[in-house]
Amino acid sequence: MRTIVHLSDLHFGRVDARLLAPLRERVQALRPQLVVVSGDLTQRAKPAEFRDARGYLDSLPGRVLVVPGNHDVPLYNVYQRFLRPLAKYRRYICDELQPTYVDEEIGVVGVNTARSSVFKGGRINEEQIERARELLCRLPDRVTKIVFTHHPFDLPPGHDSRQLVGRARKAMEMFARCGADILLSGHLHESHAADTRLRYKIGDFVALVVQAGTATSTRGRGEANSFNVLRIDHPRVRVERLSWTGADFAPQDAAAYEHTGQGWRKIGTDPN
Repeated sequence: MRTIVHLSDLHFGRVDARLLAPLRERVQALRPQLVVVSGDLTQRAKPAEFRDARGYLDSLPGRVLVVPGNHDVPLYNVYQRFLRPLAKYRRYICDELQPTYVDEEIGVVGVNTARSSVFKGGRINEEQIERARELLCRLPDRVTKIVFTHHPFDLPPGHDSRQLVGRARKAMEMFARCGADILLSGHLHESHAADTRLRYKIGDFVALVVQAGTATSTRGRGEANSFNVLRIDHPRVRVERLSWTGADFAPQDAAAYEHTGQGWRKIGTDPN
């Protein structure tokens, strides 16, 4: 079994400082093999914000994989935004914008969807789709295949389809050919877990979409700060959301899913 902690939208520069120590302690107690951070480490891509984010990532246990978000691209500095959009991210966080991790149980592929040409939206290009295809298709079916991005490939109810990552349909067709199992993302500051069968009709392909809320930002958009924990024991996965209570991050709700060979099936829920 593998335990993955899924954090997103930390937004250093606009964090609730009260949450930092309890979040770190809770993550350490979970003893994950992997911590996945799906973008927006900073609020305005300033060096001090990146330094604070880097220091915090260094305090987390296990292997940490990170992709950039749109807030990690400078907004007001036109030169940096269009000519060196992720230079500070590369300097302070990681030179690799699309990290991967593979062992005998899980394969995790990061994709950078942050772009200078749009302020909030994101895109995946042909080269990235091909790279992900090469990585995912070579993995055996016994390995749970996970893709993580900042911008989502599917959305919670009530969201406009324009919030989907650009070229989502083309990427999903590749995911279907390679048997991608789980898609992790952030950006919306809203927690959500569901499958893709309603939006995408691609044969019998069904992926599990897990959306993380903001772990530490003051911009909660009506939802308490939270993060996700995935416990993966192929062909099953349990997704748990831990939310800020005012004193600690505590289990909020959980659901278990099983991959039947014809997509994911929910096999239980555990409201707290």
